[in-house]
Amino acid sequence: MIPIIEADVKEKLSEVFSHYSGRKDELIPILQEAQERFNYLPPEVMLEIAKFLHLPASAVFGVSTFYAQFKLVPSGKRTVRVCRGTACHVRGGARILREVERRLGIKPGETTSDLEYTLETVACIGACALAPTMTVDKETHGQMTTKKVAEVFSDRSQTG
Repeated sequence: MIPIIEADVKEKLSEVFSHYSGRKDELIPILQEAQERFNYLPPEVMLEIAKFLHLPASAVFGVSTFYAQFKLVPSGKRTVRVCRGTACHVRGGARILREVERRLGIKPGETTSDLEYTLETVACIGACALAPTMTVDKETHGQMTTKKVAEVFSDRSQTG
């Protein structure tokens, strides 16, 4: 079954397509821009991209699943990244991750049901002197403790 495209989706896609001529080599930039507009790549958007570029849908889906930068499920408004690097690990990073999971009620790679937060782990945030660390969007939180995690997410009710 082919999904029906809503008017606002068509309008956003028209804006994206207006920057391109429809050449096959524009696939990745179009996917990037579409993802920026929709916060992920819905199936109906990828089908429209395939039509615009005169490509088989399988080619568009193949590229979007091959590259880790593309998200096929909605991401949260805010992204939480917990560092799993050596310095953070040694200083209790696993405990911080467990507390974030408990506070948000999700595991790495998941998004809260209200689409507020997506949780990810990273190999290194690059703030080893502040270990253990995590970021919420572009804000770095260092020398984390479970109490500090609670403060960062004080607006959320505990789930566990």
